[in-house]
Amino acid sequence: MISQEASINCERCPLQDCEGLRPHSPEQLRYIKTYKRGEMRIAKGQAVIEQGRHSPRLYTLLDGLMIRYRSLEDGRRQIVNFMFPGDLMGLQGAFDDAAAHSVEALLPSHLCVFSRDGFVELIGSHPDLGYDVIWLAAKEETALEEHLVSLGQRSAKERVAYLAVWLIDRALATCVAGEGNTMDLPVTQAQIADMLGLSLVHTNRTIKALDRDGLVEWRSGKLRVPDMDAACDYAQYHRAPAASRPFI
Repeated sequence: MISQEASINCERCPLQDCEGLRPHSPEQLRYIKTYKRGEMRIAKGQAVIEQGRHSPRLYTLLDGLMIRYRSLEDGRRQIVNFMFPGDLMGLQGAFDDAAAHSVEALLPSHLCVFSRDGFVELIGSHPDLGYDVIWLAAKEETALEEHLVSLGQRSAKERVAYLAVWLIDRALATCVAGEGNTMDLPVTQAQIADMLGLSLVHTNRTIKALDRDGLVEWRSGKLRVPDMDAACDYAQYHRAPAASRPFI
């Protein structure tokens, strides 16, 4: 069951201390505190946004990891992106339309809750925050372009290597990664196959091949990339220069 609460003061937001995220000014924090409607904790496997339903809320992931996906009528689904701390959910689509996708927790997750109705006021009273939201939307579009290129042009091994280095890159930038380019990632091989357009058998063989090559280790709910440079070269993935991402 989803419970709503308000427990973390915006001035003490843990995301403020993450090196990969840009801290807010005191004035911005005061406004965000008034815009925020509470917090929400959801269990692994629960959805915060459901395809085909209207959502009156926006969410910032405070802690955890989530996936965004589209489903077909026969139950097949395509994972289109992973959501990390600081990511904003609920703006991917027209405001008046039902959600075209679902967002589900891969790990127990903690979210800040905002009202869609207050978004116009946010842009009007704090255009700098409005710019940040546009920036986040543009960055997600860039990520989706990269995912599309992977589906259309990379080989199976390149796709899995690309996904691994992209995930570690995001984890490093959002204080999720551990030492040695590792992260807790309880994603199943079926979910990897869902994102990469591969069969489950092909996905399993590919992960084992990358492990033998020393490029990617994906075992028991953990992902490790021993040599990011070598894996990035293999996947033809170009890491963006280090920069602080905005968040709301």
